[in-house]
Order: sequence, then C-alpha cells, then structure tokens
Amino acid sequence: MTETSEKYLVAIFQSVSHVISAERILKNARVPHKVIPVPRKISSDCGVCIRFLPEHREIVENTLREKDESFDIRAL
Repeated sequence: MTETSEKYLVAIFQSVSHVISAERILKNARVPHKVIPVPRKISSDCGVCIRFLPEHREIVENTLREKDESFDIRAL
C-alpha cells in the first residue's frame, strides 16, 4: 500500500441502493466506515457515499469487488 496524505477516502456509487448494499457488506466484514453525503467537489448521481481511512482502501476494494459492487474511490 502506498503512503497518502489524504485524511479520508470515499467510495461513490451509482445509487443509494448500491450504497446501502455496500454498507451492509462492509459492516458484515467489520470494515470501519461511515455513510456521508457526497461532498460537492465530487460529482455523483447518488447523494451519499461511504467514507473510510486510506489504510483501509485495500480491504474496502477487495471486499466490495468480491460481492461484485461497482464503485469509484476518490480522495477527500
């Protein structure tokens, strides 16, 4: 994993239902996260996203990809 200066990363999705599904997946996997409104500087069709720490990026990506979730990760 590479070093990063961002305090948080966010996973953005196409819809609120995708966020809810991803939140359930991450919760079951015990991955620390929080659902937040999508920041204005980030464009998204959905109004909410999942925020997490940069050191959890790999586990978030792997966990969601195992469940075939479509998402994009952006820095805050």
